[in-house]
Amino acid sequence: MKTLAEKLRHEIETCGKSRYSISKSIGIEEASLCRFMQGGSLKIETVDKLLGYFGYELKKKARRE
Repeated sequence: MKTLAEKLRHEIETCGKSRYSISKSIGIEEASLCRFMQGGSLKIETVDKLLGYFGYELKKKARRE
């Protein structure tokens, strides 16, 4: 199963928009997005912005007992 970071990196790579365009759309520095794409981390606020940009919604799954 892919991690959230892997899924976001895949979305960024395959969405057809430049990192510059994405960063300007969500209000972050392009350098932050570039560092993330090279394996770095992001602030949780930035993750929230990226999830919204790509249309993701987090849902809690029912626990298995």
